[in-house]
Amino acid sequence: MFEKGFFRKSCKTVDFGPDFVKRFDINNDNIVDVVIDHSALTCDGVRGPKCNQDGCPQNFYVQAKEGGYIMIATAQVYGYDFVQYFGNMVFMFKMHPRFCERTDAEPCEMRVRVRGTKFVTISKK
Repeated sequence: MFEKGFFRKSCKTVDFGPDFVKRFDINNDNIVDVVIDHSALTCDGVRGPKCNQDGCPQNFYVQAKEGGYIMIATAQVYGYDFVQYFGNMVFMFKMHPRFCERTDAEPCEMRVRVRGTKFVTISKK
């Protein structure tokens, strides 16, 4: 609601695509969390206005047991998969190569687990 409210105030016309809000458990605590995908947003006719050569912003929120959400990270990514890895669900981010300290053109692939309210990098290549 907060993010949609922000864009409704800052854009004259706004369209939230079906993937703008994704709800699933990102930190393996059996509570549904939220990922906001800015590439699914159109603001004043511009799709993904905050996207650039580094990708598009994704905002990650975990739901507290008491209710409400806590924003734990923002990542600029090309995209991601959410996959099982040794019994836990983890993000497989595709990012600009500089995030892996590289200068070639091949995207960086980073495997990240969310523990509680922290992102923990498992591997990157």
